[in-house]
Amino acid sequence: PDLPKQLRIGACLPEPLRTKLIQFLRANADVFAWKHEDMKGIDPKVACHRLNIDKTVKPVIQKRRKLGPDRQQALEEEVSKLVDNKFVKETKYPTWVSNPVLVKKANGAWRLCIDFSDLNKACPKDSYPLPHIDYMVDATSGHELMSFMDAYSGYNQIPMDPEEAEHTSFYSARGLYCYTMMPFGLKNAGATYQRLVNKMFSRLIGKTMEVYVDDMLVKSVVANDHVTHLNEMFKILRDYSMVLNPKKCTFGVKSGKFLGYMVSQREIEANPTKIQAILDLKPPTSVKGVQSLTGRLAALNRFISKSTDRCKPFFDAIRKGKKFEWTDECQKALKNIKDTLSRPPVLQKPKPDEMLYLYLGVSTSAVSAVLIREEETCQYPIYYVSKALHYAELRYPPMEKLAYALIIAARKLRPYFQEHSITVLTAHPLKQVLHRPDTSGRMIKWAVELGQFDIHYKPRTTIKGQ
Repeated sequence: PDLPKQLRIGACLPEPLRTKLIQFLRANADVFAWKHEDMKGIDPKVACHRLNIDKTVKPVIQKRRKLGPDRQQALEEEVSKLVDNKFVKETKYPTWVSNPVLVKKANGAWRLCIDFSDLNKACPKDSYPLPHIDYMVDATSGHELMSFMDAYSGYNQIPMDPEEAEHTSFYSARGLYCYTMMPFGLKNAGATYQRLVNKMFSRLIGKTMEVYVDDMLVKSVVANDHVTHLNEMFKILRDYSMVLNPKKCTFGVKSGKFLGYMVSQREIEANPTKIQAILDLKPPTSVKGVQSLTGRLAALNRFISKSTDRCKPFFDAIRKGKKFEWTDECQKALKNIKDTLSRPPVLQKPKPDEMLYLYLGVSTSAVSAVLIREEETCQYPIYYVSKALHYAELRYPPMEKLAYALIIAARKLRPYFQEHSITVLTAHPLKQVLHRPDTSGRMIKWAVELGQFDIHYKPRTTIKGQ
């Protein structure tokens, strides 16, 4: 029997908007895939994935790896589903063959991946740019109502180029199979997908929509316009035969998770799941454990003041040529980070054309900055930036380190510097030093780079520091 078709909508929607949204979703049930069979696939004339294999590279047929009984059974079940849904087909005499890899999901089920490492090495990088996540998140904040959507098996909706499909061949007990639809794990799959969605939603992106690969969001400054904005998007989905995953969609809410952040009308918060993972973390017992910790913290750097300084003991512990030791300094640093993340700052997005302020920080081993906005004498953080100093940078005089902190902030926060006047709050004569005739070549180069922005300098005492 068919399972009930359910969708999540905001719990606090007022009438008649709630009724209007429900009627709209019922009328557009065909835009959702409730099972694999509901997938239609993008027309190959619109988009298909090409490998563009370097012809000078010799094809690789990987040596077949043995799988345990559980994994073997899961592989055959998954291949049966893929064949039934026409995602893969049997192939003969392929010149490239890869091994299947079974990875356990959180719910205990197996996920099929293919080890395309050799094939990927032979494919040149597609340099099509993915959007900047930070600025996309900023563009999302400040809207009264939002809907969060995810495509159903997103990559599998785009066909492979028929002439290159057989190069995606992999082993199975039933024979050799290749993908007819774009699989996860190919080098340029993300770029192919982003190119498609940018083409599809070009009229809406940046206005009523944001799209990062298969994560889609519709946003409305005025709640009553939201169904109209959804309708514009759904028409395009239907035109291109792209379908959504109902289990991963939420409609008509005031806040939600987007690209690892919590966004709402006024604020940007760190993803509570990522914070909890660090709060629950026990002291690492190996280099790999410390690398995992620093990787998780990197995703939260925007929310942590002077993060590089705070993480220095971790990097010292895993320095090459040194025996691993989790020191007292490491333990203190971890406690300090956990204390900060137990009450992380809530960030704001700037308002159009308003003046923004920048504080700079310098230590012996790192430079840092925080970009803020001011409203009614209160200051609100927008973005924290931090970078470790290496080699010659460690020997910069204090004033050059301060100028370097400004350069790092300007590069990392370039879109903010391009769209706003920036006032640097510092107790040091940074402006005079940058423009002094006898300054070093490095400082002259930085002064030229900063000259493209509207930057002002004020003594730090004129505005209350954080």
